[in-house]
Amino acid sequence: MRMHADLFIDGRWRPGSDGRRFDVVDPADLSTVARFAAASQQDCMDAVDSAAAAQGAWASTAPRERSEVLRAAYEILSAEVAGFAEIIVRENGKSWTDAMGEATYAKEFFRWFAEEAVRVPGDYRLSPAGDKRIIVDRQPIGVSLLITPWNFPAAMATRKLAPALAAGCTTILKPARETPLTAAYVVEVLSRAGVPRGVVNLVTPVPTGPLVQRMIDRPEVRKLSFTGSTEVGRQLLHACADRVVSTSMELGGNAPLIVLPGSDLAAAVEGTLVAKMRNGGAACTAANRLYVHSGVHDEFVARLDAALGALSLGPGLDRAHDLGALVSVQERDKVAALVETAVAEGAMLLRGGRASQHGAFYDATLLTGVQHGSTVNTTEIFGPVAAVVRFDDVDEAVRMANDSEYGLMAYVFGEEREAIRVARRLEVGMVAVNRGVVSDPAAPFGGVKQSGLGREGGSEGILEFLEEKYIALTA
Repeated sequence: MRMHADLFIDGRWRPGSDGRRFDVVDPADLSTVARFAAASQQDCMDAVDSAAAAQGAWASTAPRERSEVLRAAYEILSAEVAGFAEIIVRENGKSWTDAMGEATYAKEFFRWFAEEAVRVPGDYRLSPAGDKRIIVDRQPIGVSLLITPWNFPAAMATRKLAPALAAGCTTILKPARETPLTAAYVVEVLSRAGVPRGVVNLVTPVPTGPLVQRMIDRPEVRKLSFTGSTEVGRQLLHACADRVVSTSMELGGNAPLIVLPGSDLAAAVEGTLVAKMRNGGAACTAANRLYVHSGVHDEFVARLDAALGALSLGPGLDRAHDLGALVSVQERDKVAALVETAVAEGAMLLRGGRASQHGAFYDATLLTGVQHGSTVNTTEIFGPVAAVVRFDDVDEAVRMANDSEYGLMAYVFGEEREAIRVARRLEVGMVAVNRGVVSDPAAPFGGVKQSGLGREGGSEGILEFLEEKYIALTA
């Protein structure tokens, strides 16, 4: 499958205006997959101009027409899902199973928001005083800057593009420098599906921060949707403050996973394996803090150890492997340093703890004896490291789970009624009960506290790209 390595501005592929390029590296063997065009300030301004010029016509397009474009994109991705997954593996490094899972999940956002495009709600009612008719209309917010991370390069792009386009907004997509090829493929699919010129633009600005700021400073840009770290999210919120740009933020996570007494341990271990090791642990929803009741701790750890030992590590294009490479050597080294720190702080390394010298691979790792509040317990682990904390009292587990600046995701395993009671006490935006995956295009995705603002997916997702307008009529 062809991989585009240029910018997409005003309906055409083009190199950067100053000719610069950067390497896109395969993390499995550190080879160069492509040399992608670096966007200059002029390229970024051209993308804003293109989106602004197209905004009026796209906003006035019939919702059914926008819906059909998104549905066509879904159909193309469905027919090409294996090629889609291969691009993800080549630049991200994840396993084939994870890449296929992401590609399948990503395309569903186009199908879901194809349906939501024709269901934008409004309101019409008589005022309480009886003196007027109240009309509440929802209209596209306008040009939207979409910034996506490297860990889910396909799903994060479609989760933003689909509702923005469904709402009638034109877009500028800025993917992570590690994974621009996946974003370029998604943009190319949308072009084939019939997205008009200027409605979708793709830029990879270098240097990133200053040029993103330049785009935010443009009065035409009315929306920023960002997925990434809390640290960068704070900086972007500051950048948006001067012009009061609407923001949606899906930021850091350090998800707790609680195993209650009386849990079905086979189901708990199976769910933990998915919650922790999916995408090699490089997920904002990954279960990083495992709180296990002392009554089931030893058996749970033994079963989890055996399950981790059965995982095969290797290049993602080899479909026999369960775990692929991390996205870069730098990320691999961060994970290795975190494990070393955990051991130095008193944790016991039960399994793994090894980094490959050939590619960005890191073994599935199990730490026990971890203390709540230790470095590994308070750091978002973007790697295949399970860190277990023992607890004796459920109230203690809830307190520890809530003792975090993050509040994106949590997992609870136990008897269902008790697990739901615990789930209601957790300070997070999403909870999975007796299962290892929560994400669904039909459900609102997002967190509380410093894990973000707003929601993506579900019926709520399209509302992030719409503004309410109140019209008063004489009764």
